[in-house]
Amino acid sequence: MKRTIDETMHGIIRSISIALTVAFMSLTAAAEEKFTVVIDAGHGGGDTGAVGIITREKDINLAVATKLGKLIEDNFKDVKVVYTRRNDTFVTLQGRADIANKAGGDLFISIHTNSIDKKARNYRTVTGASVYTLGFRRTEENLAVAMRENSVMKLEADYSTVYEGFDPSSTESYIIFEMSRNKHVEQSVAAAQAIQQELVATAGRRDRGVRQANFWVLFKTSMPAVLVELDFICNPVQEKYMASNKGREKMAQAIFNGFREYKRSIDLHTATVNGGKVASKGKNMPKPQRKLTPVDE
Repeated sequence: MKRTIDETMHGIIRSISIALTVAFMSLTAAAEEKFTVVIDAGHGGGDTGAVGIITREKDINLAVATKLGKLIEDNFKDVKVVYTRRNDTFVTLQGRADIANKAGGDLFISIHTNSIDKKARNYRTVTGASVYTLGFRRTEENLAVAMRENSVMKLEADYSTVYEGFDPSSTESYIIFEMSRNKHVEQSVAAAQAIQQELVATAGRRDRGVRQANFWVLFKTSMPAVLVELDFICNPVQEKYMASNKGREKMAQAIFNGFREYKRSIDLHTATVNGGKVASKGKNMPKPQRKLTPVDE
């Protein structure tokens, strides 16, 4: 009888030990699953982007992206940073989305520098930062920005095939965006709002608001995604600021602050909803604090 009791107790203890081991391994695996942010420095290589008097968009974008990545790496040990480019190389729009998707990103941040048509009366005076999410409300100004950024695909030899017949200069082509539904729109807007607020408060940029536009690189990334337009390179005053190390550090710090707030809200929401458990990627994300209200001038 004693042997039977001993064997039973041994079996119970063994079962408890196995259960605790499995639970510990599961918690460890969950803890090691890092939040992944993909930082995309727009343009590069033969694609200079917008050009100013003293600098080029591709150089501003890369400098700010690199500084942003270092800030995140230095301050978040639980975050993995992936770059679409780390030097002056050309990466296609689809290639950028592919990098982000392969990395299993939780947030995609594309960094750009704005400009307008040289014939515009305010070409040298226009100013301000804006953060874009993929959206379906077409306005003349936002469409112009999307066309300019999407036109990069024309540098590719067989872009029509790669981009499924999409013509970045044709208004009719943009109907494909309006026919789609992005399941990450609320999280994208939440991230955009956090970053836009900091570009104004920390970097001192004029507030041009959170906007919607149909960018291919946002359309093809399967995660919350935003595109930042730092300021206008066609404005000599703003170009000088963005060409300076101080200006680039301020803008990187601003985007970092916005990212930190977005990440904090994710962690808080996850802890509240899941009782402290680690959420699956792309789920249980925070909703924007207020409705999206694009600013158009």
